[in-house]
Amino acid sequence: MSSTHGGRLGTPSAENATTLLLLGSGELGKELILAAQRLGVDTVAVDRYEHAPAMQAAHRSHVLDMTDADALRAVVEREDPALVVPEIEAIATEELERLEREGYDVVPTARATRLTMDREWIREFAAEEVGVPTSEYAFADSREAYREAVTAIGRPVVVKPTMSSSGKGQSVVRDPGDVEKAWEAARAGSRADTGRVIVEELVAFDAEFTLLTVRHEGGTSFCPPVGHTQRDGDYRTSWQPHPLTDEQLAAAQRMARAVTDGLGGRGIFGVEFFLRDGEVLFSELSPRPHDTGLVTLGSQRLSQFDLHLRAILGLPIPEIAVERPGASAALVAETPVDQPAFAGAETALAAPETDLRLFGKPDAYAGRRMGVAVATADDTETARERATTAVERIEMLDDA
Repeated sequence: MSSTHGGRLGTPSAENATTLLLLGSGELGKELILAAQRLGVDTVAVDRYEHAPAMQAAHRSHVLDMTDADALRAVVEREDPALVVPEIEAIATEELERLEREGYDVVPTARATRLTMDREWIREFAAEEVGVPTSEYAFADSREAYREAVTAIGRPVVVKPTMSSSGKGQSVVRDPGDVEKAWEAARAGSRADTGRVIVEELVAFDAEFTLLTVRHEGGTSFCPPVGHTQRDGDYRTSWQPHPLTDEQLAAAQRMARAVTDGLGGRGIFGVEFFLRDGEVLFSELSPRPHDTGLVTLGSQRLSQFDLHLRAILGLPIPEIAVERPGASAALVAETPVDQPAFAGAETALAAPETDLRLFGKPDAYAGRRMGVAVATADDTETARERATTAVERIEMLDDA
């Protein structure tokens, strides 16, 4: 396996290449691939379908079912990477752990990848082992236990599969008629057949934010907090910096450090929090760049992708600051489209300090994120208006 020790970087496609193998090739992975190529890293993108966003930028790509342990091992052994970087949850994590024991460097670790895809483990670890404050929750593996959990916590509650991502299978139970529908949705939306769901108190929060936490050889660093909004469990807008008091920021950093220290490894962790009546509550954690962190493409000198790459290569992490207040807004498909095209870029980009990224996904389904607008301004409110306006000016067409 090629090495990154001592900051040594090879030449792409050569025998001395420093190879990064990306498992999952969406828009976040594409930005990581682009950051890696700026440092001369050899890049390989893997996903379950052809022409995924990161594949369009990588040196090489492979299409395979990443939950197939044999197929996963075959591509790792073929590419012999210095770094194996999971970008999604649907991976044969037990095989990743075996590969790691054989000497492959899995980011942040194979254990962290396995554990953080499991909402049951991460919630119990955060609340019971680390002792960070969270919303009320319960787990259920049968209809009867599920109904009892809803009754015990009290409506409204959020119901999710214990293993899923991007809001899949998530719904809110407000009325008695919602109870059975939420159970079925959670079971259908699970990334793995665990048979378990999590029932959470629906937090009447004042705000929600992400603390992008960087574990690196020099310690742990934090990006300024990123505020965000969600719809149907998926990110829609984000902005940086999000206002917190010194005490709230210190509490969030303390919790993020404790939880990520428990997982170990290097790289960016997206740690999500609620703010309720001035109290910071832990929500969720992802062991990789976070969708809400797309704002850092405009607001920070080094984006979350640059920081992630530096950390996993063992390179120095400088002081992290917001260079200019920024915001992002997601471009989301409203209807299915077989061969998307986009109109309105010329008007969208007419907004001051605004950039647009179209991800290049080969098709769209309702609710699929197809692009993002990133804007900066003197203040976050103006930046949010610019980003949102840019997205509203884009029209998705079907050219099939």
